[in-house]
Amino acid sequence: MAGFTCSAADLRPLLGTAANATAAAEYICNGFDTVSNKLVAATYAIDNTYLLFSAYLVFSMQLGFAMLCAGSVRAKNTMNIMLTNVLDAATGSLFYYLFGFALAFGSPSNGFVGRHFFGLEKYPSPSGDYSFFLYQWSFAIAAAGITSGSIAERTQFVAYLIYSSFLTGLVYPIVSHWFWSTDGWASPVREGHLLFGSGVIDFAGSGVVHMVGGIAGLWGALVEGPRMGRFDGDGKPVSLRGHSGTLVVLGTFLLWFGWYGFNPGSFLSILKTYEHTNDSSYYGQWSAIGRTAVTTTIAGSSAALTTLFGKRLLTGHWNVTDVCNGLLGGFAAVTGGCSVVDPWAAIICGFIAAWVLIGCNKLAEMVKYDDPLEAAQLHGGCGAWGIIFTALFAKKDYVNEIYPGKPGRPHGLLMGGGARLLAAHLIQILVVIGWVSVTMGSVFWLLKVFGLLRISADAEMAGLDVTSHGGLAYAYHDENNDQSVKNSFPMANMDSSNA
Repeated sequence: MAGFTCSAADLRPLLGTAANATAAAEYICNGFDTVSNKLVAATYAIDNTYLLFSAYLVFSMQLGFAMLCAGSVRAKNTMNIMLTNVLDAATGSLFYYLFGFALAFGSPSNGFVGRHFFGLEKYPSPSGDYSFFLYQWSFAIAAAGITSGSIAERTQFVAYLIYSSFLTGLVYPIVSHWFWSTDGWASPVREGHLLFGSGVIDFAGSGVVHMVGGIAGLWGALVEGPRMGRFDGDGKPVSLRGHSGTLVVLGTFLLWFGWYGFNPGSFLSILKTYEHTNDSSYYGQWSAIGRTAVTTTIAGSSAALTTLFGKRLLTGHWNVTDVCNGLLGGFAAVTGGCSVVDPWAAIICGFIAAWVLIGCNKLAEMVKYDDPLEAAQLHGGCGAWGIIFTALFAKKDYVNEIYPGKPGRPHGLLMGGGARLLAAHLIQILVVIGWVSVTMGSVFWLLKVFGLLRISADAEMAGLDVTSHGGLAYAYHDENNDQSVKNSFPMANMDSSNA
């Protein structure tokens, strides 16, 4: 309808030779143009509403991150970790508004960095509306939230503010420009030459979001070192269990819910038909969105069940925290290829993601790496697997639907599409690791050099809630607190009468 026009000159001969034929033709065409414009406006309204709703879902994941983080740390650090999650969103809002969005999507630009829309100047534009900015902002703060879990329970508050600003204002936006912008050097929607004839198909961000957040967290935890007591004198790991399995499960379900905005929402619009199909009356982008929700669900569920039985075999326990992390690992892995794979392939994705997470956690213990949320292992490790998974299982028909206009575009290696997509995806893994390591590794190293990264040993023993935030989140008794800590920080063991 939007591409159909009405011409009074063409219509007049069909109305005969009546004296008022010209007036009638003009009247009909004016009416048709009015209806056509209304339909075009309705299409924009529907698509923008869909994108706004998806942005709201992705933003709700911040609550999931907060609950998951709170349940995964010890009670004496609960207020600290929840406040960092709030400020990841607040700080990220300002820096993504001022700098990040422009660096990511400021077209026209070069292949490496955007150059327009700083502070949303001259935006909205033909390239997007406010709904697009809000949606991309929700992704940026998600990356920052991932990193905060890796350095929990031992980090100065000012360090969170600095790294979050840098990550959302510079590091993440440039990566998203490379792989998602219409100008990005590795983007699958780039005009002109595509990397290996394909570009990188990282649909919702296994690499752009999850690997960036996970690798940033990896460097933060490596530079900072493990928490006190995480490894004994012989180097053997000591479990520092989170204080609330209830909050972990609540956070996991909130993240699961939000993922339906994260993955299906990445289509950015819903009212679009796939005209090359014979069933376009009922099959269109709305069908692909539904399929994406299904593959997301299947991958997470497969990973959860694999983790359940895998950890039972390895440890003899049915551990709810491990299952929740496995579920999230499956989601992180399928995020990159959720739109271009079949549901059966998502089962394989989740199954392998669970073992990737288990293996990364085992390796972390061997090298004495401490990540309270397993964020680097989960988002970095499973995200990297997800990038490879997409290059293996992307289906030709789905790739052509979602990335049209490039006949012969490579698809999954195991689906008969050759190795070019895999080559592009291996490059993505390498450049994400390299870029984030250089930038965020330097930030955390400089914070350490200037004494702004790690808290003191006494403060770490007492907990950040007391030493930095004025009191505890709960009235509780910590059996591990010794008398010296009680004397140094009298609030550390408040009884219920003082709560």
